[in-house]
Amino acid sequence: MQLRYAYRLNPTPAQRRALARAFGCARVVFNDAIAARRAAHEAGAPFPTDGALSKALTGAKRTPQRAWLGEVSAVVLQQALADACAAYRNFFASCTGTRKGRKLGAPRFRSRKDRAQSIRFTKAARFRVTPAGRLRLPGIGDVPVRWSRELPSEPSSVTVTVDAAGRYHASFVVDVPDVPLPPVPREVGIDLGLTHFAVLSDGSKVDAPRIARKAQAKLAKAQKELARRQKGSKNREKSRRKVARAHVRVASTRRDWLHKLSTMIVQENQLVAVEDLAVSGLARTSLARSVHDAGWSTFVGMLAYKAQRSGRTLVKVGRWFPSTRLCSSCGAIGEAKPLHVREWTCGCGAVHDRDINAAKNILAAGRGGQQTTPVEPVSAGTPVPQLAVKQEPTGSAA
Repeated sequence: MQLRYAYRLNPTPAQRRALARAFGCARVVFNDAIAARRAAHEAGAPFPTDGALSKALTGAKRTPQRAWLGEVSAVVLQQALADACAAYRNFFASCTGTRKGRKLGAPRFRSRKDRAQSIRFTKAARFRVTPAGRLRLPGIGDVPVRWSRELPSEPSSVTVTVDAAGRYHASFVVDVPDVPLPPVPREVGIDLGLTHFAVLSDGSKVDAPRIARKAQAKLAKAQKELARRQKGSKNREKSRRKVARAHVRVASTRRDWLHKLSTMIVQENQLVAVEDLAVSGLARTSLARSVHDAGWSTFVGMLAYKAQRSGRTLVKVGRWFPSTRLCSSCGAIGEAKPLHVREWTCGCGAVHDRDINAAKNILAAGRGGQQTTPVEPVSAGTPVPQLAVKQEPTGSAA
């Protein structure tokens, strides 16, 4: 399995200037490739191939207008060109329906005003970690790294990024072996929510941390200070970084909390069943802020790669499965229930907690979901349909 290992960088002022130059050159190459393909489309001509764009890039470096492209590593420029070509391939695949997921728009130009910038070095660039523990990058130098853990293997590439808060990171792509955990008899179904982030089929409930909500007052204060600063002033830049650091702190805290919860669930259960929620749709409702704050998609993604690496099984139950309306005792499907109904009684006499009952049904669906087919939405009083369950594929990179 391929994973990314990210570390903080502490570049010197000279190295920051060199990185800014590399970011700018990569952005220009990317935009030139987009402009060339747009011009071909408007002229009704065939799109220039990847090879033709690469040849044009080589020629541009010999012209006075683009001579400064030769000041940075050629690998950085070629990788920016590859990103532009990959963006168009994904766009075309999305238009034809061969690419899964939501529809993608046409690639857009990158702006120099974007606070987040990135460049990528492959093995061809001959980057390496020095015996002193620094990251040697061509054209940049030996950059100090904050090593929080050792790299498990030789990296195949490294991506250097700077975020809106001015933090530099190096993200290494490495191959890591699977580490199967000893089998355990426990299995769990998970019902994700907002009041309780996760309700487990064993009856335990995990309260939502509401990290962004708790930091809302501090964020509002920082944003108000930014709005009062004069545009273009140094104080405005200071205030902008303060806002960016506040957002970074929220995101990092949420990611850390999700990592700890997902690791605990994977370690303690042999099978994990979770509902395949339509997060993008829920994020367009009045609950959008709470949905984004919860981070359900990130959590399920963590469960997926950790389960694969640990030899566990993760099953996603289809979003149309009536987990809330289905009685976990007798299997009857009741009527749709508004959100304020937290407990309900089935005709068989069983009294259910709404979320615990849903988690039990999700677990039952996950246990028998190997031979099932997708279903459409069901109405009250109809028989239980086949479960829409999909097994996470093995061997895919996280």
